[in-house]
Amino acid sequence: MTLSNFEDLEIWKLSRTLSKDIYQITNSQEFKSDIRFCSQIRAAVGSIMDNIAEGFEREGKKEFIQFLYVAKGSCGEVRSQLYRATDAGYISTEQCNSLLTQTKKVGSKISNMIRYLKQSDVEGNKFKK
Repeated sequence: MTLSNFEDLEIWKLSRTLSKDIYQITNSQEFKSDIRFCSQIRAAVGSIMDNIAEGFEREGKKEFIQFLYVAKGSCGEVRSQLYRATDAGYISTEQCNSLLTQTKKVGSKISNMIRYLKQSDVEGNKFKK
């Protein structure tokens, strides 16, 4: 199966859902009042889906893998920030656990995609003749 749009990637769809959920929890007045932290977690979660999209659009396997590693790193950053948000009382333990489950799933799926691409013989559209 050949995918022609990043929007078709399961990892991008999952990261988009995670982003929506993070934006929803950061809309609480208490969280929004911590402007720097709110901005930081929103930027990190956006980085996941944006790096997946950008890497895909580069149309080369090595670049895509590089961007997937950045997305995976941002996923870890969001996980860490969720603990901070819980410790600060901005979100409940239940909210945190639910979002941690999502971030771990996204991170795992990104790792699977990296592993798949590394084993693949396809180099990407920009290398087709």
